[in-house]
Order: sequence, then C-alpha cells, then structure tokens
Amino acid sequence: MGLYRIRLSTGASLHAGSKNQVQLWLVGQHGEAALGKRLWPARGKETEVKVEVPEYLGPLLFVKLRKRHLLQDDAWFCNWISVQGPGDGDEVRFPCYRWVEGDGVLSLPEGTGRTVGEDPQGLFQKHREEELEERRKLYRWGNWKDGLILNVAGTKLSDLPVDERFLEDKRVDFEASLAKGLADLAIKDSLNVLTRWKDLDDFKRIFWCGQSKLAERVRDSWKEDALFGYQFLNGANPMLLRRSAHLPARLVFPPGMEELQAQLEKELEGGTLFEADFSLLDGIKANVILCSQQYLAAPLVMLKLQPDGKLLPMVIQLQLPSAGSPPPPLFLPTDPPMVWLLAKCWVRSSDFQLHELQSHLLRGHLMAEVIAVATMRCLPSIHPIFKLIIPHLRYTLEINVRARTGLVSDMGVFDQVVSTGGGGHVELLRRAGGFLTYSSFCPPDDLADRGLLGVKSSFYAQDALRLWEIIFRYVEGIVSLHYKTDVAVKDDPELQTWCREITEIGLQGGQDRGFPVSLQSRDQVCHFVTMCIFTCTGQHSSVHLGQLDWYTWVPNAPCTMRLPPPTTKDATLETVMATLPNFHQASLQMSITWQLGRRQPIMVAVGQHEEEYFSGPEPKAVLKKFREELAALDKEIENRNAKLDMPYEYLRPSLVENSVAI
Repeated sequence: MGLYRIRLSTGASLHAGSKNQVQLWLVGQHGEAALGKRLWPARGKETEVKVEVPEYLGPLLFVKLRKRHLLQDDAWFCNWISVQGPGDGDEVRFPCYRWVEGDGVLSLPEGTGRTVGEDPQGLFQKHREEELEERRKLYRWGNWKDGLILNVAGTKLSDLPVDERFLEDKRVDFEASLAKGLADLAIKDSLNVLTRWKDLDDFKRIFWCGQSKLAERVRDSWKEDALFGYQFLNGANPMLLRRSAHLPARLVFPPGMEELQAQLEKELEGGTLFEADFSLLDGIKANVILCSQQYLAAPLVMLKLQPDGKLLPMVIQLQLPSAGSPPPPLFLPTDPPMVWLLAKCWVRSSDFQLHELQSHLLRGHLMAEVIAVATMRCLPSIHPIFKLIIPHLRYTLEINVRARTGLVSDMGVFDQVVSTGGGGHVELLRRAGGFLTYSSFCPPDDLADRGLLGVKSSFYAQDALRLWEIIFRYVEGIVSLHYKTDVAVKDDPELQTWCREITEIGLQGGQDRGFPVSLQSRDQVCHFVTMCIFTCTGQHSSVHLGQLDWYTWVPNAPCTMRLPPPTTKDATLETVMATLPNFHQASLQMSITWQLGRRQPIMVAVGQHEEEYFSGPEPKAVLKKFREELAALDKEIENRNAKLDMPYEYLRPSLVENSVAI
C-alpha cells in the first residue's frame, strides 16, 4: 500500500507511439492492484504517473498491461515499464522491447534473470510455460530446401512475427539503398549497352566514385601475387586457408615438374606451406544465364609464407584429376602473364562462390537463424541466457527471409548473374552442411586446426581470438551469477531443451558434427553461448565487411565465368575478357555488393545495445566490463592498423555489428 510512481518508455522509431489507451496492473507476491489511470504512450517519450494503491502487494513480480481501442488497433512499441514503490523504495524495471498489439493482457516479469532453479516457489512457472507455448506457435521450424539446416517457417516477410520485422528507420534505409543500387545499375547498363569491352581497364567504367580506399587499392594492385595471397589471410573470406600437413593427394605432378615438387616439399618441412582447396565445387552444376552456359572450377592453391609475412602462391590446379584423363595442368607464377592471371581469376571466382554461400550465408546467416528460432522456442524472457543472447538476434529473421526471396530465390540475383545459380547454389549449401562442425565455429579450435595460430600476418586470426576471449569472459560473468555449480546447469530443463533444439532439430543432427545435445558444466555453457554470440557478431562481421573492399573491383572476384577453365597455357587478353563477367553481370555484382556491403547507418556495434534486459547491479557491472574490454581491443586494433600498409578492420569492435542484421 502507498504511493507508486510508474514510468512507461516508448520506442523512438516511427509509429512506435499509440493513440490507444494503456491500462496497467501491478502484481506482487501478496496481491494485485488495478491502476485506475489510463495512459497514452507517445513516441520516444517516457510517460509518468503516480498512483495510490490501497492494497499491500509485497515484492513486485509482474506488470500486466492491456491496450484498449475503440475503432482502430494502433500498435505500441514498449521499451520498458518501471515502478518505484512507496517511500524511498527501489525502482523496479520490467523490460519489454516488443510491439503491443490487440487488446489482450500482456504480463511483463520483473527484469531479474531467473532460471527454473532460482524460482523455488514457482512464482514465475506458469508465466514461463504460457510464454513458451505461445512462442512455439509463432516461431515454427521451416525447411527452405531439403537437406539444409532448418529456418523459421514462412516464405514472405508478412509471415514473420511482428517483433522480428525491421523497425521503420531500418526498413526505409534498406529499401532506399536497394532502390539506389537498381537505379545505378540501370544507368550503368544504359551507358555500356552498345560498348564492347576489350580491356581490363574497361571495368573502370562501372567502378564509380564512393568506393573505399582499400577497394581502390584492389583495383590498382589486383594482379599482384602478394595481394592475391593476402586475401586468404585477411580478405573477405579468411575461412578456407590452412597450413598443409602433407601434399594434397589431388596434386599430381606431370613429368618435368620435379623441381616444383621439391620446392613444395621444402616449404612443407619448414611449416610454411599453406593451401586453399575448393574441392567442394567439384561436380556442382553451373548456371545457364540467358541461354548462355556459365562455368565453374574446383581449384587448389598452394602458397608459401615468407619470413616477411607475405603469403605467395606457388602453384594453382584448377580441376581435380579424373580417371582415364591426363592430369590437369599446374599453373605457375612463371607462366606467361595472362595465363597466370587467368588462373588466379578462376581461383578468385571460386572463392566468391564459397565465400558467399558457405562462409557468409550458411555459416553466418543460416546458423544465426537456427540459434534465433531455438532461443525463441525454448527460453522464456525471464531466463538469463535469453536476456544475454537476445540482443544478438535482432533483425536476423527478416534479413534472412529477404535473402531467400531475393538473393538465392528462383530468378533471384544468384540465378541472374552467379555461376552457382540455377540450383547449383542449393547443392553447394547441402554439401557445405556436412562441414558445419562445432569446432569450426569456435576460433580457438578452428584456428588451431587450420594451423593459423601464431601466424603474425593473419590479423583475422589474432583479432578473432581476442574477440572470442572477451565475449567468453562476458558470458562467464553472467553464467556465474546464475549457475553456482555444474549441477545447477544439468538441472536446468529450459537450458538443456534449448541446446538440444539447436543441435538435433535446427542443425539436423549436429551431434554427428560435434555439437552438444546437453550441457553438463558451467564451462560447457560458457563455451556454447560464446559460440552463439561470436557467430552472430564477430564471425559474421569477418565475412561480411570485406565485400565492399574486395568485390567491387569485379576482376578480383568474378561472380561468374563465361568460358570453361583453361586446359592449356595459351590464354590471351581476349581469352580473359571473354571469360570474365560481361558488363551487365559486373554492374549487378557491384550494385548488390554496394547495397549489402556498405557501412550501415542503422547499426549497433557489438555490446552497445541500448536495451536493458537485466535488472540489478551485478549484470550491469558485467556488461560495463565487457564494453571496457571491447573499447580497449578497438583501440589496440586502431593503433596496430596505423602502422600497416593495409589495415584490417573487419573484427574491430566498433565496426562489428551486434547481430546478423544485413
């Protein structure tokens, strides 16, 4: 009993406010009180009211709210509600961060994270069960294509739950940038439609102003072997390179190549031989674009790491050997310049395919979607792991639906201009699913497995490891607040269901690839949750941010190839130009790369989310320390980059997005 001070916070996005009245109830451990006053929430504002409550409520558990309307339901985006009790009582926060629609009653639990074991009286048990029951109706598993990991059910944006949709500022920016990209494409097409491209410099006609300094560097230096090798370490796709443990069996040396074999074996013995193997592309059916056959290769590149840190290619094999056929040619840096350049173009085109489909779409977007759907189905909003991970799932479902209905859909961008389009991209995703191992999502394990630990010129490896460690300490800080023993972990049914849902259902038997089906200790929880957050933040950033730098100069990353891989060493400039994308294909590649790869104006950096899902000083202190460590890493990377000829920024915390949102 006494005077209560209630505040409502409304989101700042367009249409977040509501013309409907909002009615509130306070629910305490010993009673419930309906508040007589009704409120009109205004966009971007806090609404405050003071109410005298005659009943004794005890410690507050919930705020219940109902939005009433007469003629029109006007949705309201509620950030949070706070209540301060009589006298100098503490202010209690009830996080919401969702749309309130219709006229049903919504219950918001007090913001302290609680596992089932931390609620021995069962005060929140009914709420947990009812919330998850409703969520499982909204968030259902779907299967975009047979043989792939699962996704959220629904084929169009309107099928998504309203809380997964872009807010207005994000939607307007995304759609405006798409419109600009299409307008630029139309202009470039009209300017080049009657022009025949004869020289590599002709690609500059579509390389317009507004490109990054690194993109301009790529344009000017893309033929250099050092830049070619650098991309395997720190380019758009740093996920393929590995240190060689032996010479690959597919590498067949024709007569006269004994010296090359000896050189490779010498590098192998010295631990400086690396490889990038694109065998996953072998046998994938290439696209047919406007009745014109496109082509794919499955290259192998062997590279040597020099004492100065440069990674230089030693040999390129474009196809795997086949029984009954002569061994495929081995292309060397000593070959005629156009022959060697064409071989490197084939590698870069193959890297484009694996990067966009395996590293980016599958391992970034679709993996994050599995985590998102399982989280919404299995963890109630009061669970500490839900509160910890939910900021890193923002906008993921919508951006993925947009990808499935625009980029990789029937007659989408891949079908129009990419050599794996027309069905090959789906088969490649199926194959790549077999390589979704638990260890490959955890940089300490992945980098050790690929032999990249200690490679001083692999800035990706250094920064990924540092960011993983910072996220791990953040997760560890929250986990230690709620799980005092390993037994508490084992006895948390919601946590175990969540883990099993990700592995067995979302990943379609991920236990066969090392993913856990249960979590038996606090350390296992920390490792698994860190994997989830790192995948949605740093890992996605590392394969997303580089697109604008490395893919806008089309010859460096051709989306398609229009002639078969060479089997002889007589290539000319005419051969190279006839193989690379035509002007329309190149223009569309540039337009899409700009739209998706540009720095996003509506962007939240990792750890900088404004939403406060946790109440209490302890979790806030953990988040504060997390942000301090991120800031320190950001400064370290800035200082390091100032000394580098080519700065590496794709894992710089101020540029890493907090979720897979683009």
